[in-house]
Amino acid sequence: MKKRLTPIQPDEDDIRLFRDAIGPVREIRADTPPPPAPRPEPRAHMLEADEAAVPGELLELAFDPAVMEVGEELSYLRDGYQPRLLRQLKRGQFSIQDELDLHHMNTAAAQSSIASFLAEARQHGLRCVRIVHGKGLRSKAAGPVLKALTDRLLRRRDDVVAFASAKPAQGGTGAVIVLLKNS
Repeated sequence: MKKRLTPIQPDEDDIRLFRDAIGPVREIRADTPPPPAPRPEPRAHMLEADEAAVPGELLELAFDPAVMEVGEELSYLRDGYQPRLLRQLKRGQFSIQDELDLHHMNTAAAQSSIASFLAEARQHGLRCVRIVHGKGLRSKAAGPVLKALTDRLLRRRDDVVAFASAKPAQGGTGAVIVLLKNS
């Protein structure tokens, strides 16, 4: 156990030195209230809550990605066929039997690839195929080149009954599902 030391009483010289060092003193009255604390800056609590909720909402995908691509969809139905056929194609009610990916091709290579791919599909008796043309995000001001080329070529072919942009899980507006005539 420690021994308590008794405080040493300052002598008159120490007291005089202390008072000379600190200068004149005035008494603080206890009846004067302290100044009010500064108010905090206003905060936009709802904005902060909304911003904090965004990452979770993006992970939930509570929105339909297809809605974001409205206006970019390709769709075509040859005259003489029932509109029901195009609706079924858009809903994904046909089984995709083969696929062609046009990414990294120039227009000449893409045109040749589409022609040979569709001819081969018809030869093998395939009814429904997918052509992935991309969304043209890196295209210049002219817009998506391969997408426009695919649209133009498919409309001209006699063996194409209908085509429509794919569902989001199948490539969305970056791919087209093509329905070919029965062999």
